[in-house]
Parts: sequence; C-alpha cells; structure tokens
Amino acid sequence: MPTVLLTAPYMIPFVERFRPTFEKYGLDLIVPEVQERMEEADLLKYAGQFDGAICGDDRYTERVIAACSPRLKVISKWGTGIDSIDAPACSRYGVALCRTTNAFTTPVADSVLGYLLAFARRQPWMDAAMKRGVWEKIPGKALSECTLGIIGIGNIGKAVTRRAKAFGMKVLGNDIVDIDHVFVNETGIQLTTLSSLLSESDFVSINCDLNPTSHHLMNADTFALMKPSAVILNTARGPIIEEKALIEALQSKRIAGAALDVFEFEPLPLESPLLKMDNVMLAPHNTNSSPAAWERVHWNTIRNLVEGLGIKYEER
Repeated sequence: MPTVLLTAPYMIPFVERFRPTFEKYGLDLIVPEVQERMEEADLLKYAGQFDGAICGDDRYTERVIAACSPRLKVISKWGTGIDSIDAPACSRYGVALCRTTNAFTTPVADSVLGYLLAFARRQPWMDAAMKRGVWEKIPGKALSECTLGIIGIGNIGKAVTRRAKAFGMKVLGNDIVDIDHVFVNETGIQLTTLSSLLSESDFVSINCDLNPTSHHLMNADTFALMKPSAVILNTARGPIIEEKALIEALQSKRIAGAALDVFEFEPLPLESPLLKMDNVMLAPHNTNSSPAAWERVHWNTIRNLVEGLGIKYEER
C-alpha cells in the first residue's frame, strides 16, 4: 500500500474528512504534528517511509529529496509557492512536483486593498485613539489621490491592479517578464523600472515570486529610493524583503509604514522590533484565508498526489 506523508497545516485539522478518499485509492497516511512547517531535520526522520507527500512550506531540500529517493514519487504542494522545495533536485531524482496555480488570487488581492484602505483612511489608528479616550481627527487621503506601485504582475498583481484602478489609483508596474499588452491597455497600468516605481509610489505592493532574482529585492539601497511618506506591503514571501533593512528604514523614518503578512523567519520572533511599531500592520501569513479557495486547493492537491502516484483520479 503506498504511503503518503501529509504535513500541510491547512489540511491536517480536516484529515478525517479526507481519510475516506485516501482509503479509496489505497493510500496509507503518516500525519505528524506540524506547527508552521517541517524543517529539513524533521523531514529526514521520515526518509524512505513514504511514496508521496502533501506539504505546505516544508523544507524539501536536495538532501531530503535524495534521502527519500527512490521511493518518493511525487510532492504535491498545498498552494502555489514552491520556493521551499528544491525543484531541480526533484527533476534529477524523478520526483513529480505539483501545485495549484492561481490558488489564492482573490483573497490575497482583497487583503492588499484592505491594507491600502487602512493606511489611506487611517481607520485602525483612529479606532485605537478613540479607545484610549482620545478624540483625534487623524488626516487621511483618498486612494484616488495615491499612486500604487506593484512589483510582480502575475495573477495576483493583475487582480490588485484591477481593484486599485476601480478606486481611481494611478498604478505603476514592474516585472522581469513581458506583460500582456491586452492587460496593459485594459487597465492603463504604466510599466516602468523598479527605481522609478519605488521613487514615485505612495504604496508599494510586493506580489512577485520568491526566486534568486527577488531574494532581498527590498534592501537598504532600494528602501532609500522610496518616498519618506510611502508604505510597503508584502503579501508574497518574507525573504523578498531584507527584514533588518526594513526595520532600519522604519525606525529612521526613511519610509512611513509597512503591512506585512509574511516574514523572513516564521513565526515572527517575539523579540522582533516590528511587533512594537505603531506604523506597521502585521498578520500571520494568512492572506490566503478563504473557505472557497481552501476547498479548491484541498481537492486539487489530493488529485495531484493521486495522479503523481500513477493512479487514475475519479472526479467527485
């Protein structure tokens, strides 16, 4: 009987609901206790014990993949991003690597708009002041008065663009790949260089993948290009921002604020200065929160696993 290592934190709480499906395909499950992710050492403990894996942001390094071969046939990622998995190693060892593209476009794009509105209209800060007994009219601005710069014009970047344009924002975009001219004409997004985007934007939203070209894309040099009144938003991957440089930029008032759903190290360490900053909004890597999106990803992840094991999948 093929065995599956299931470590995706979003599926584990509902594993009993899916167990009959795994049994239908003759699959046995190993379900460890997982907090945020399995590190390399955690996965190595199970090396050679499973034929397929359903994972979250687990560290499937080359060492892990080599140790799990030749038994391991497929890694089915719950979600879209596969930056924690060594894809070239999967290819070398004959391990199929699957994911659900375009999985969380709608909730992530909605979250970006929520952050834009919160910082522009200052609602969280007025609410906090009122609850301290302070009647203070904190100045806000309309989104139509602001310029949004989007780094990464993939599915999420496009969805953010459409939402921002609906609020009358000027939108600048930057990507390392060519963007479909039909989308450019449809939305009026202005494609530009990264330096121009950073220097002209009131808000900068990071929506690109994490890869060698984007690691620490935002660092001391790039933060120095931003307006002192600008706010950066990261709902993509933590290491795209060099966190030490971000903290220094915020502390020195080089930039005005940040909205962060992702971090270089997760969970965010309790000693992080970000936790004590009044001009920062934080969330625990949760912009994907959406019952409809989760349901689609649950079943697509199972389908990818089953097919990756060479078993015919039957539509529900």
